[in-house]
Amino acid sequence: MVIRMNENRQAPWERGPLTVSGNGRYFLCGEEPFFFLGDTAWLLFHRLTPEESYLYLKNRKELGYNVILADFIHTAGQQNRAGDSALISGDPARPDTEGGFWEHVDAVVEMARELGLFMGLLPVWGSSLVKSGCLNMENVDAYMEFVLKRYHDCPHIIWIAGGDVRGDTACDVFRRMGKLMKQDRPDRLVTYHPFGRTSSSLWFHEEAWLDFNLFQSGHRRYDQTQMQEWDDNTAKEGWFGEDSWRYVERDLLKTPVKPVLDGEPSYEWILQGLHDKSQPYWKAADVRRYAYWSVFAGAAGHVYGHNSIMQFYRDTAEEGAFGARYLWTDAIHHPGGAQMIHLKKLCERVGFEKGRPAGEYLLCGQGERYDRISVFAGEDFLMAYTVNGRKMDLSLEAFVGKNMEAYWMDPVTGIYTYAGTVTGGENVSFTPPQREDGEDIVLLLQAAEQNA
Repeated sequence: MVIRMNENRQAPWERGPLTVSGNGRYFLCGEEPFFFLGDTAWLLFHRLTPEESYLYLKNRKELGYNVILADFIHTAGQQNRAGDSALISGDPARPDTEGGFWEHVDAVVEMARELGLFMGLLPVWGSSLVKSGCLNMENVDAYMEFVLKRYHDCPHIIWIAGGDVRGDTACDVFRRMGKLMKQDRPDRLVTYHPFGRTSSSLWFHEEAWLDFNLFQSGHRRYDQTQMQEWDDNTAKEGWFGEDSWRYVERDLLKTPVKPVLDGEPSYEWILQGLHDKSQPYWKAADVRRYAYWSVFAGAAGHVYGHNSIMQFYRDTAEEGAFGARYLWTDAIHHPGGAQMIHLKKLCERVGFEKGRPAGEYLLCGQGERYDRISVFAGEDFLMAYTVNGRKMDLSLEAFVGKNMEAYWMDPVTGIYTYAGTVTGGENVSFTPPQREDGEDIVLLLQAAEQNA
């Protein structure tokens, strides 16, 4: 199956390699800022046919995603949709190159390249293969040599070690993986996907191979502090509840400064807390909240996820993981996933790379939990996000001499509506308009000359 990119559409890496900016806070493709918008597709190589893979990738490309996250091997006995095995006898040192597994992976990786999509690839899913000892210090070099050689020349790969696992589960193995990834292509970005409510920074921040941090804010509510014993990390790393922005703040205080992303926030249509089917689901408004909170706290982008998509749930007669209710072919059209592009376009419109968290501009007092108002500003713009339509009192002292055009941006539709012009240097107050599609909203103030 041959896929052709639109000849008028330039792949981002054609502008230059994906790198970390000089200030360590965001990404560049060549000289252009790159807002990282990822989608979670862990079982992409395992559950889909080539035709289905193209359907998924094309859909995500058109919705503005630029990075697809997936793992090569989720279990030691991994097979793909056609029944081809990844490994001989479940041994990572013996990839099965006689069957069609790796040829299928090659084809899907190539589809992504032709569509202009980066791929964030995990060689293995750490919580199964590394935690169990299947991939260990005795065979990690052999397996990584195979993977790195096979995809060495691909211009669109970001390597990811880990896979929903604590770094201290097997630090030596993960460090070895990261080191080999960076040695193979020093110009290729490398990171680590951690366990829920932890960050790669807790174990690997100072490692030379770690280019940026991923954290997993996870799938729990504020009140879901203690659940299964194996799943509790409150005493070890602290408890932020749903406050995804706190992970960003914590990681950006570390040195050297590295970009940070929420690599796994609450998925759309996943059970709150994951395991109890009597609990409600996270929905579109929740995934918007996680995205805006983390980006306005200084994250270099965001990774979205949908429960049915990450596992490519395909048969309602079978029980899916974590209460999956929708087929993946329906889930790719769900609203939360389609609304992430509005955040990306907003950040590109203002030049997010020139901004910073600016909570000090808030005069009405910062609220707790859903009363929080996130403020992010640069020299010529200010953005403020409220979850519940809370009134915003702001100081514009930093914008003396500038006329600031005000807009409300609906994060559901992406529509901007003009709300007047205010004068820099003054204190202003804005009450969000009531609307029928939700309460969360973004206030955008932009210098008038910037919009001319």
